[in-house]
Amino acid sequence: MASIAVCPGSFDPITFGHLDIIKRGAKVFDKVYVVVLNNSAKNSLFTVKERISLIDEVTKELPNVIVDEFSGLLMDYCKTVNANAIIRGLRAVSDFEYEMQITSMNRVLNEDIETFFIMTNNQYSFLSSSIVKEVAKYNGNISTLVPPVVEKALHQKFYHL
Repeated sequence: MASIAVCPGSFDPITFGHLDIIKRGAKVFDKVYVVVLNNSAKNSLFTVKERISLIDEVTKELPNVIVDEFSGLLMDYCKTVNANAIIRGLRAVSDFEYEMQITSMNRVLNEDIETFFIMTNNQYSFLSSSIVKEVAKYNGNISTLVPPVVEKALHQKFYHL
């Protein structure tokens, strides 16, 4: 049986921290679905299609990574792609509490799907999409935080270049 994992998130935008987790997950699992969750409650900078395009671009060298979108319960999506695992990145203890609650609920919904936590690389432990957007908004240097294509997309959003 193939090992299939889902790596969900809003990815608004994808950062080197996200990419680190995706690449490491792709080494362990046969197939990794990077799923952009369409959360209408969040006020996103990038559309779902733009986020998918950016993720496609920065993961194109990973043949076992598939980028997709979904709205609804993650466990329903996992069932549609026959996933047996979920990959989540952890930056700090504060992430763990939230992730534990989500994982516990997911186990209630489907106990056959395991969640795997990957500790982020130390150099990305502070990094979030929100921080990247804030720095980019004020034209700060984000070249060490996001891939060049994402940096360009952020500048286009904020400065209409």
